[in-house]
Amino acid sequence: MEKLRIIFMGTPEFAVGILDTIIKNNYDVVGVITAADKPAGRGQKIKYSAVKEYALANNLTLLQPTNLKDESFLAELKALNANLQIVVAFRMLPKVVWEMPSLGTFNLHASLLPNYRGAAPINWAIINGETKTGVTTFFIDDKIDTGAMILNSEIAIEPEENAGQLHDRLMLLGSKTVIDTLKVIENGNVTTTIQEDDAEIKTAYKLNKENCKIDWTKSGEEINNLIRGLSPYPASWCFLKDKDEELSIKIYEAKLISESHSYEVGSLISSKKEIKIAIKDGFIQLLSLQLPGKKRMQVAELLNGITFSDNAKVY
Repeated sequence: MEKLRIIFMGTPEFAVGILDTIIKNNYDVVGVITAADKPAGRGQKIKYSAVKEYALANNLTLLQPTNLKDESFLAELKALNANLQIVVAFRMLPKVVWEMPSLGTFNLHASLLPNYRGAAPINWAIINGETKTGVTTFFIDDKIDTGAMILNSEIAIEPEENAGQLHDRLMLLGSKTVIDTLKVIENGNVTTTIQEDDAEIKTAYKLNKENCKIDWTKSGEEINNLIRGLSPYPASWCFLKDKDEELSIKIYEAKLISESHSYEVGSLISSKKEIKIAIKDGFIQLLSLQLPGKKRMQVAELLNGITFSDNAKVY
């Protein structure tokens, strides 16, 4: 059994959950690599990544390279004398980095590979109406999320679950799967499965303003899945027009009501307690949303201070 000396690479909160589990299982993490600090928010204050915050709080050796091919960074990396690297939600590594440790570099990806390779696997699994997803560990190669698979674990997606809730459950599942992966590598009995490509593979495209916009002409199920799959971040959005004013609004939570009606698609129907949007196969009842310059609000709270005309619509 070879004693593992691990370098961990990651940036967001999802990666912190995995790193914390590795530490609590008494593995030797000799270094942590995370993104460089960058300004964020209206005040453009310097913001640390979630992984940096954790590394500092736990006195872990920390590196924040801006260039992964920089000679000084590579020298620092080599000096840590790791025999295994673990990557969770970081960035694409150059070959000189991922081939450095003797036992290789493995990645934890939040999907059942080869499906949902890419930047936003948790979101797209819900957006596309999947009923199950999972996590996969695999050895990194020179492409994105295509390497030889080590282990995977499956989980059901609940009917009303949003991306934030699924994220938290996958972080727990991923933590266990990473520990199981470490054990097989440590014991020297790791076996891998080559990913097979075919035309049916689904991709986890990077989220942008265009693919987060609600198309109200789609089915209620598709619209509801988009809202769930983008909540709480980055959130689905659309335009709301009322009384010659056009607003860009974010929708965080909604409910699908399947029933026939005679309203035009996109019509906004409001009362003192609820807002519904007419769609071709029923209504989308809005439960939580955000107006420009305002905080996220429950609809009942929003309607205490605003009323909509009979001609209000979304698009």
